[in-house]
Amino acid sequence: MEYQGGCHCGAVRFRFTAPDTLPVVNCNCSICRMTAFAHVFVPHAELVFDAKGDLSEYTFNTGSAKHWFCSRCGIKSFYQPRSHPEAYSVNLRCLDNSERLSITETDFDGANWEANIDVLKAPSR
Repeated sequence: MEYQGGCHCGAVRFRFTAPDTLPVVNCNCSICRMTAFAHVFVPHAELVFDAKGDLSEYTFNTGSAKHWFCSRCGIKSFYQPRSHPEAYSVNLRCLDNSERLSITETDFDGANWEANIDVLKAPSR
């Protein structure tokens, strides 16, 4: 199935193909909790950008994760996670018609990232 999404203003648009039921990871780390980010991991080669807009970058802690925000509307529709260097994490909530998609959800204790990362690094797709 093809999924499409992007930021609020449309300056960032992307698409990817994935199974009909999307695996989604809910994390309770500080940034995911504050932004209500719901992770859909998409390998780099499978995420096609139709528009990338003007992105601003934010990093913290180790600086490994690259959080990109649309500089116009401020939405983080995807980012480069530290946990999956070969994939982007797309925010389920930034997919078109996300409320009608079929998903399976897994909770991840990102507040205790170091102790739990091996569980998250298991293949997600």
